[in-house]
Amino acid sequence: MSPRGNDEQSLRVRIVDVMQEMLARGLNRGTTGNVSVRLGDGMLVTPSGIVPEKLTPDSIVHLDAQGNARDGALKPSSEWQMHQRILARRPDVNGVVHCHSRYATILACAGKSIPPLHYMVGVSGKPSVPLAPYATFGSAELADHVADALDGGYACLMANHGLIVAAPGLERALFIAEEVEEQAAVYWGTLAIGGPTTLTDAQMSEIFRQFKNYGQKK
Repeated sequence: MSPRGNDEQSLRVRIVDVMQEMLARGLNRGTTGNVSVRLGDGMLVTPSGIVPEKLTPDSIVHLDAQGNARDGALKPSSEWQMHQRILARRPDVNGVVHCHSRYATILACAGKSIPPLHYMVGVSGKPSVPLAPYATFGSAELADHVADALDGGYACLMANHGLIVAAPGLERALFIAEEVEEQAAVYWGTLAIGGPTTLTDAQMSEIFRQFKNYGQKK
């Protein structure tokens, strides 16, 4: 999907790739969603208001640890504080993706988290996918709500907003985002026929033990 180097140019290319992949997979539409990666003490983040088809590596914005952009850079995503807060709190996280995928957003707008209805909910890092309280997009309050809701996990829904995933790398974050969207769709479907039969804490604990040797961890 993209080069594997960790130099700045390779990371810029990877961000563009992931934004375009989210569009292709139906996780985003138009200018919604944003992506970031850790770079030293700062980060690279997508610019505000540019559709994925128009993104180039040069349009990705570098922000330092204080949130300052380089001279001449484009305006960063309105959600840059949310990305910065997550990266600051989570040394295990190097990539963050935020999207407005349909079913995750339906649940977020209904005020619902995703319960342990299927073992693949565990890819979120927790037995369920939590829901962060609502706050205005782009605000420091929303950044705090999201960072709190993640609480060591990889994914959370954002009330009346969408889905965010924070993972060790961008490819892993994209995989988790797509799987959480699938679990959101499954949950939405079960609600139409009486609701899900959820897994127990003991069953989810066994799933997490199995997950230690499951899939890729990058």
